[in-house]
Amino acid sequence: MKFLFLSLILFLIDQSSKLFVRGFSLPWFNINHSGLYLGESKPVISDVLHLTLVENPGIAFGIDPGESLRDLILIVTILTCVGFLSYLIFAKKADNNVRVSVALILGGAAGNLFDRIFYGLFYNYAPLFQGNVVDFLDIRLFRLFIFNNIHGNYVFNFADISILLGVFILIYLILSMKSRKKEKNLIPQFVEDREDPA
Repeated sequence: MKFLFLSLILFLIDQSSKLFVRGFSLPWFNINHSGLYLGESKPVISDVLHLTLVENPGIAFGIDPGESLRDLILIVTILTCVGFLSYLIFAKKADNNVRVSVALILGGAAGNLFDRIFYGLFYNYAPLFQGNVVDFLDIRLFRLFIFNNIHGNYVFNFADISILLGVFILIYLILSMKSRKKEKNLIPQFVEDREDPA
């Protein structure tokens, strides 16, 4: 349950930050927060970190594989979320580090999936399931040309950070397990070689 709670917290952090940057309106409570307009950039730390509002129709970190793969990305993201959610619910005896990494990926994937499903409708620019992901964290300290956007900088969101961190932890755990397995296989051979007088 605590791992699902971690995913939920990450999801809420991601969505709160996106609504703050994108803007929202709650007419019942007479609340209206305008946020940034599309393409607007405001410095948090000049030439280091800016808030730059962009909308990403593609996948994490502003990568856009094209309109033809949009539906496929949506389906894969939904299946990923369902698969990881099922894992956290049913794999109660799994390694806690693996479950943390899965919870990180699930929280981030669910955050970006929510944008795709509802933001087009919320902000009145696309039907249900056709929205774009909101990106706004604009790191200017390092120029990462692989991920250039229209501003020439790297723009992402908290969901992307969560996904990336979860993937890195998972890769590290897999490599560590493989390394330990290899060491276990080498020990018997080492013992045999020492026992053989020839």
